[in-house]
Amino acid sequence: MTSKRPQAFMRIFGAAFSGALATLAFAPYGFWPAMPVALVALLLLIYQQAPKRAAWLGFFWGLGQFSTGVGWVYVVIDKFGGMPTAVGLTLIALLVMYLAFYPALFAYILQRVNLTPALRYLLLAPSLWLVIDWFRGWFLTGFPWLWPGYSQIDGPLASFAPMFGVQGITLALLIISGSIAIALLQRNIKALVPALVVTLVATVSSFIPWVQETGKSVDVAMVQGNVPQELKWLPSQRWPTLLTYQDMTRQNWDADIVIWPEAAIPALERDLPDFLSRLDSAAINNDTAVVAGVLDQNEKGQFYNNVITLGENGEAGYSYPSPQSYSKHHLLVFGEFVPFEDLLRPLAPLFNLPMSSFSRGEYTQPNIDAKGYQLAPAICYEIAFSDQVRQSLTPDSDFILTLSNDTWFGRSIGPHQHLEIARMRALENGKPVLRSTNTGLTAAIGYKGDIIATVPQFETVVLRADVPTTVGQTPYTLFGDWPLYGWVVLSGLVLIVLGRSQKLSSSSKSQL
Repeated sequence: MTSKRPQAFMRIFGAAFSGALATLAFAPYGFWPAMPVALVALLLLIYQQAPKRAAWLGFFWGLGQFSTGVGWVYVVIDKFGGMPTAVGLTLIALLVMYLAFYPALFAYILQRVNLTPALRYLLLAPSLWLVIDWFRGWFLTGFPWLWPGYSQIDGPLASFAPMFGVQGITLALLIISGSIAIALLQRNIKALVPALVVTLVATVSSFIPWVQETGKSVDVAMVQGNVPQELKWLPSQRWPTLLTYQDMTRQNWDADIVIWPEAAIPALERDLPDFLSRLDSAAINNDTAVVAGVLDQNEKGQFYNNVITLGENGEAGYSYPSPQSYSKHHLLVFGEFVPFEDLLRPLAPLFNLPMSSFSRGEYTQPNIDAKGYQLAPAICYEIAFSDQVRQSLTPDSDFILTLSNDTWFGRSIGPHQHLEIARMRALENGKPVLRSTNTGLTAAIGYKGDIIATVPQFETVVLRADVPTTVGQTPYTLFGDWPLYGWVVLSGLVLIVLGRSQKLSSSSKSQL
């Protein structure tokens, strides 16, 4: 009994350590090999473990990953939540434990099903991980952060993104990890064949030009206002903020498109018709389009987080409400809406954060026009939802536009992970991404997911970049996750058939 306890403790420690190791695969660290190592470690640790014990190991693996990977959310709770430190730490602990439940569920089901190691690790594990990740990206409006595929944006598996999206990379990772785990457990080098096949396919597909460059580039100026969050909505700061953006824009009227970040205008659109009309006229006179984030309230009293375009946008001058606009659909829980608000809002200041009562726009909306170019917007958190971004694109779309305000997360690793996610959207869809933020990381991202230009965080600066445009659509843009759904269904059918034949074979042997 005593000898088993140290062994069990070492397994738990190994699970938590390997989960934490996975965080190194994501930005800002970018050590992509850490992810397959972490996944192989998890598969080895739960091998031949009882389902409940495997679930605990998966849970500690999740604690390791999410405590190190999303612990930066505490910055918001600590700085803006208005609660004692102990309460804030409790809330972030609950978030981490909730997220750790998903790898625990993966480990439990994986060990609960009676299959050979090859079937369990090469067919069940990859499909099961996808299904659980999809559920995490949907349940309670979804939290698709730190999906394993994102960690490979600079690795050799990135070439799967234009074909199958970020979750296609996750599938490839699980197949490779399962193959390596079997090879190590059985000491059989032949078990590495699936990993080698996946790697070969990734290498070959990297040479396929899914989209073509048009030969044209767009001169873009993205204004990083660097306005502190605690000052942004003070009435005394409204006009100083507006004048800052206006002055920085005036110095860049030679750009094709000038972009201001999310909610850059610290007032409702309906309250500033004269200012916006003057800005619109100035942009038209300079043959430029201005894209800006602004909040608004409709006649029913509903608030919306919007993107509007002014100047050269295909319209005959500005009139309220802007005819070229987009309203954010995917709202952040507690940050932009509070579920059960009548119950929760009275409990703590955290549930009364500024701008936490928004309404949703439609899931898919028309692209917005900026000097004849079609922009598919995704405001802040929305960029993490790959299918929503994909469905916003049309054959005429020129750019993916994402406006954000990562000021909430300070100097944590959160904004770096956010940028990495935006890079994946570019690679998936073969479209450049224009990412304008209040404090950084502002960046122009090429259609292959490479960063064309960026500027330092927490500086008041304008990013200028010539961004090439593309024509064509990637397989992922056309088909989305349907090929992966097909994989899950097909592998499920194969497992059912082989599982039954395995049972029949076992029963026949027992009768003999």
